[in-house]
Amino acid sequence: MIDYIRKILDARVYDVAIHTPLDPMTRLSQRLGSSVLLKREDLQPIFSFKIRGAYNRLSRLTDAEKKKGVICASAGNHAQGVSISSNKLGIRAVIVMPITTPSIKVDAVKYWGAEIILHGDTFDEAYSYARNLEKKEGLVFIHPYDDPDVIAGQGTIGIEILQQYPGAIEAIFVPIGGGGLAAGVASYIKFLRPETKLIGVEPVDAASMKAAIETGERVILDRVGLFADGVAVRQAGAETFQICKELLDDVLVSDTDEICAAVKDIFEDMRVIAEPAGALSLAGLKSYAMRNPNRKGALIAINSGANMNFDRLRHVAERAELGESREILLGVTIPEKQGSYLRFIQVLGNRNITEFNYRYSSDKQAHVFVGLKLTDAHREKEEVITQLKGIGYEVIDISADETAKLHIRYMVGGRTSDLQDEIILRFEFPERPGALLKFLEGVGSEWNITLFHYRNHGADYGRVLVGLQVPSSDTNRFNQRLASLGYPYEVETDNPAYRMFLHGF
Repeated sequence: MIDYIRKILDARVYDVAIHTPLDPMTRLSQRLGSSVLLKREDLQPIFSFKIRGAYNRLSRLTDAEKKKGVICASAGNHAQGVSISSNKLGIRAVIVMPITTPSIKVDAVKYWGAEIILHGDTFDEAYSYARNLEKKEGLVFIHPYDDPDVIAGQGTIGIEILQQYPGAIEAIFVPIGGGGLAAGVASYIKFLRPETKLIGVEPVDAASMKAAIETGERVILDRVGLFADGVAVRQAGAETFQICKELLDDVLVSDTDEICAAVKDIFEDMRVIAEPAGALSLAGLKSYAMRNPNRKGALIAINSGANMNFDRLRHVAERAELGESREILLGVTIPEKQGSYLRFIQVLGNRNITEFNYRYSSDKQAHVFVGLKLTDAHREKEEVITQLKGIGYEVIDISADETAKLHIRYMVGGRTSDLQDEIILRFEFPERPGALLKFLEGVGSEWNITLFHYRNHGADYGRVLVGLQVPSSDTNRFNQRLASLGYPYEVETDNPAYRMFLHGF
């Protein structure tokens, strides 16, 4: 660890980076009953902490290496860090980015003069291409996290935190993708303040470091969720894993709704918008605070970045209330007769209805998709469900149902009769020109499409719900076709929200 302390203290970052403030979150502090502070790495020139590690690494290159030039693979913040750093140092930089990278990120990298190559649909494809180009052209590869100089550059955040807050600190929460930021900050903080907890936070669908620490070795996740794309890493770094397994006190996971709620918290306290990966650590902080009432000292979260596509705000706003446990979604079956709606609304009382979807189903019963805004959803949800069941209504809680939240809520009313052999699948595929055509051509025309829903969330990947008629005799062949597509998917044929609102009679 001593070697890293020296590296961190000797890191060259402030030629391009700034000392970012450690701002109190007044509203959230009052809600949680603890002093909550946010380290504002979103205020860096590239709106991300990545500038620290990238510049420190490039500044250590030999003259011979500088003449060769550098290359990296990145879909966003690391690419910008390498680009601005190479511009400052007068070094040629080649950045390989997936074709799916939003134009806002491509333009930001291009602004600093780097050469951009768009290749592949995924980061893995871009990474492989960059490593091949590294050998072919003799370039120096700049790793986004698994490099001692990159780790040391990120560790300078730890120096600033202790300078800015000399008081007692209960815990510092750090977002984890590959682990460079967590490894750097933990190395410095644990050396000087071993009593302070260092807690990593990962998305529940991209928790590669947590899996590595629990199994004792680095694992490769089959797939990762892409909402918090800045930390969507399938395998933790080799060097960062060794440091994190020794120094981190815990690794927490947060889901999409919790991350969206944290984005909202930051906006309400700071009037700034964090990217999902940037708000991730605050989501973990809130989870920790709820589970640990006997806290001593401040809680500090690192806002790692603010490179947010404007289009994504719609999705974040929709999910934030669920993440704050201020909204619940229910599927309710009521009798199809006069007075049913009035009675239903009377049971709900003065509660704020956020969503109400219905279309005639049959002459016997009706299915209602309803959203309710509550003061405390954990406490009030059971009360509402008990009241509705008490008068004979069937109720399912779909607040945690990803398919219901992404798709079903926008499709209520599409039930049909005499539809046989329907299979429902939820896909993710790269958001690029021609992606939908490629997807449909890959599925082919052998099976009838019975349902289709797509909604743009301003992300690199599109989310699609599709229904197809597949006779049981075709199951094996159909599964082979799905495998050949190469797109992640989930089978949702038995999803309760689908069966209530869209399934045939």
